[in-house]
Amino acid sequence: MPAKPAFLVSDVHLGAVPPDTEEAFRRWLLHVKESGSRLIINGDLFDFWFEYRHVVLAEHVRVLAALAELVEAGVPVLLMGGNHDWWGGSFLRDRIGLEFHQQPVRIDLHGRSMLIAHGDGLGKGDLGYLCLRLFLRNPVTRWLFRWLHPDIGARLARRVSGTRRELKAGPGLQNDGRSGFLAAWASEVLTGDDSIHIVTAGHTHVPMVREVFPGRFYVNSGDWLAQRSYVTIAESGAPVLHEWEG
Repeated sequence: MPAKPAFLVSDVHLGAVPPDTEEAFRRWLLHVKESGSRLIINGDLFDFWFEYRHVVLAEHVRVLAALAELVEAGVPVLLMGGNHDWWGGSFLRDRIGLEFHQQPVRIDLHGRSMLIAHGDGLGKGDLGYLCLRLFLRNPVTRWLFRWLHPDIGARLARRVSGTRRELKAGPGLQNDGRSGFLAAWASEVLTGDDSIHIVTAGHTHVPMVREVFPGRFYVNSGDWLAQRSYVTIAESGAPVLHEWEG
């Protein structure tokens, strides 16, 4: 019997999306539990995540519980920190059981090498964000932010985030530009290292499965703001792009 496929998703932006989007995502997690061998969440699962010592944001409790149940059922979950939820840590790893990464990582998937990167700051473009990222990821910034009351910190993050504006206005041309930059970056990675079979990114909210070389792919699973898109990667065969309608 062939192994169950791996599931790949990114840019769900929980906390900024309507309640029905979160409910659909939790139903999708049940589907992954029944049908998948592992789950890879390639960044921005949350529109805002900060790991306080004794506080968990109430709006994320049900999804966190669903992810913990997935891990307990024997389906490993890898979460890549994105530009909205990079500030994770031991709670996600030790209490929920996730494999949490803050930098691009290579894994073995069905005997193929996969490079996982959220995509923020990679390739050309995003120069303004690169400067902002140096500030946001500075240990001093993180220490100072921890002293804000969680309600104030969450409110500040909502004001800075552009997710709600994108929901109202729809995807902009900047997403297409970033998508092109990331696709070019992935092609360079695959050209420069023939031991990598799949390069996957998120960040752009533009779904894409592109065979750059025979049997070697660039994959972007899109988002759950507009498309509710995800990708399955079977033991053999090309990655397949889907839209969740459940």
